[in-house]
Amino acid sequence: MSDAGRSAPGADSSALMASRAGSGSGASALAASPAAVRMVAALRRRSWTVAVAESLTAGLVTDALVRVPGASAVLRGGVTAYAADVKVGVLGVPGDLVARDGVVTGQVARAMARGACALLHADVGIATTGVAGPGPADGVPTGTVVLAVVWPDGEATRTWRLAGPRPALRASAASLAVALADGVLGG
Repeated sequence: MSDAGRSAPGADSSALMASRAGSGSGASALAASPAAVRMVAALRRRSWTVAVAESLTAGLVTDALVRVPGASAVLRGGVTAYAADVKVGVLGVPGDLVARDGVVTGQVARAMARGACALLHADVGIATTGVAGPGPADGVPTGTVVLAVVWPDGEATRTWRLAGPRPALRASAASLAVALADGVLGG
């Protein structure tokens, strides 16, 4: 018999149950954003699926989507492609493009989004790339964020220059990615 889900002898079972239920201040931290809720609803209305390719945000966009109840009906998965060779080898970003321009460009973000769609068999792709710091990377300043969304009818790419500490930059980039996807899908 498995001990999974049982508290250890002497453990405070009410505290364990509260943490599992997501009660208290932690529950609001796990709430879905309105943009993510609208985006998931828009995907469901179209019977489309979504895949995510993340570099700068390293899973935060995917996390924002799975906070929406019912996201499993539309989310195919996500790839954290932090290293350039993963962007090329896994997502199919052209190596000559990366060698020539680096990984923080609109072309690379679009290629990442397309690659996520192809790899995970999705209709919509969202991609993030950029520099969260602590300093510039390959001549690209800290706070540079490039996002892309591709869908059957088009593509959108946006570049921002954000300020703030590394965690805030990454969180802002994830929020902007979800908002961009929500906007183009007409959520």
